[in-house]
Amino acid sequence: MENFDEWFHDILENANITDSRYPIKGMAIWMPYGFQIRKHSMNIIKKLLDKDHEEVLFPMLVPETELAKEGIHVKGFEDEVYWVTKGGQKDLNEQLALRPTSETAIYPMYALWIRTHMDLPIKYYQIVNTFRYETKHTRPLIRVREITTFKEAHTAHATKEESDEQIQDFIAIYKEFFDDLGIPYLISKRPEWDKFPGADYTMAFDVIMPNGKTLQVGTIHNLGQTFAKTFDITFEDKDGEHKLVYQTCAGVSDRVIASVIGIHGDETGLRLPPKVSPNQVTIIPILFKKGKEEVLAKCDEIKAQLEAAGLRVNIDDRDIRPGKKFNDWELKGTPVKLELGPRDLENNI
Repeated sequence: MENFDEWFHDILENANITDSRYPIKGMAIWMPYGFQIRKHSMNIIKKLLDKDHEEVLFPMLVPETELAKEGIHVKGFEDEVYWVTKGGQKDLNEQLALRPTSETAIYPMYALWIRTHMDLPIKYYQIVNTFRYETKHTRPLIRVREITTFKEAHTAHATKEESDEQIQDFIAIYKEFFDDLGIPYLISKRPEWDKFPGADYTMAFDVIMPNGKTLQVGTIHNLGQTFAKTFDITFEDKDGEHKLVYQTCAGVSDRVIASVIGIHGDETGLRLPPKVSPNQVTIIPILFKKGKEEVLAKCDEIKAQLEAAGLRVNIDDRDIRPGKKFNDWELKGTPVKLELGPRDLENNI
């Protein structure tokens, strides 16, 4: 693909994935087809996490006092935070941050919820919007100011060994997730200068896009006891001794969708993996005045049979030329296109 960046921008618009004309730079609208791709992608990772994690939903606003508690963490985001300073026409007594990520929102609550070793481990995750004032050149799904698909998991454990095991569990989950999406990846331990602020170490999943650039699509962090010390997250062990917890977190974002689009697409359009395609089979009826009702009835019958087998199926019965329909679904990357016309019925195909 000669000009990947131009192709990527065009396919987002032409395939009805996102619309970047929203009047705030770095923020885009998920269009219906793109939202379906997003939904099916997130359903995969939710299913993987739901085996031993619980889904939650925290508020978007973070008090400045909580954000400021973790100096190292804030230093990593201090130039990217959006602040809410007014409520109506009144100045707020305390600035509220739109979450750049949720450690400083979640961990004060962990300090309230965790009392004894019986409360551990805690394994929560959420899929939320996060906000970062990105000052560089923004690009839809890749470098944005509102990350609309931010999956973050946050765990707390009694021992360092358990937190290290959790890191390996996250790696296994991400491997299965990206394998399901057919995305080739590189796993690396990030250098000290590139690790998450406050983490003991960071593991990352990277994808090489068709333009030769590396895109980080997943991160996993062993936080050690850094945040536990800051937010006083302690538990009473079996011997009655109070100890700090060990924590981990892991995240993926809209970049996952960008990698699915970029890795599998070609000059004709999208080529979606069946697991995330909004329509796994598209039936295209070839209609003439004679036999039209019979063809449509057969299409409905096939659709019902395929849906009973668990597939997502649509019938494109628009009153336009079949060639235009084929081009549209080639552009949108539906995995299987099934053509059915009067001649097929006559031949009992």
